[in-house]
Amino acid sequence: MSTWEDLKKQARRLETEIDSMLVSLSKMSTNNPMMYSDEESQLLLSDDRFDTATSEIEELLSKLNTVNEKMGEWSSSGEPSTNSQNMHTVQRHRDILQDYTKEFRKIQSNVRARREREDLLHSVRQDIDGFKNSGTKNRRMDLYVKEHEHVRNSDRLVSDQIAIAMETREHLVSQRHHFKRLQSRLHDLSSRFPALNTLVQKINMRKKRDSFIIGGVIVTCTLIILLYTFH
Repeated sequence: MSTWEDLKKQARRLETEIDSMLVSLSKMSTNNPMMYSDEESQLLLSDDRFDTATSEIEELLSKLNTVNEKMGEWSSSGEPSTNSQNMHTVQRHRDILQDYTKEFRKIQSNVRARREREDLLHSVRQDIDGFKNSGTKNRRMDLYVKEHEHVRNSDRLVSDQIAIAMETREHLVSQRHHFKRLQSRLHDLSSRFPALNTLVQKINMRKKRDSFIIGGVIVTCTLIILLYTFH
């Protein structure tokens, strides 16, 4: 049977693996891996890599949830003097799991919407190519083709800006996750060494400030993208 320390080590190891894979998954979702081209075999390979990474993360999240449940059972069956401290530790790990799960679902949703949009663009592009190959000289359709090309170019520019904003956001989120794990370790130490409580309080203040900064960056990037889109 695993001890309390063994369970904490398992939880931290799983959190580290999930954090690393979420960063990689986010990069895959923002590097235009699903854009259609003449090399559709590469496109399918990228889709397979994304789906494989998704399955691995789901498995890791399930394992982390199981470890958290075992920690909860352990803390509730321990000595009353240590129950409170252990429950705080369990709650922190549950909060981290919840953050990872939300981030994972958000990435999945973004990729799903992106695939639907690019499927539509691919279908329109096929219709245009078919019209061009037919040799029909229709001025109205030519104007439509030019307008579509303009819209597609604008869409690419907007996608690039979104990718930059998401990459910046993912970097900040990654830092936040690392910071949470560091805070969890410091909290464990502070329970053993009361002199560290002051340091933990300062770290909590820093965490709140970082949250405001992340929110400000996301809002600013969103406003810039909207202004660019409707300009």
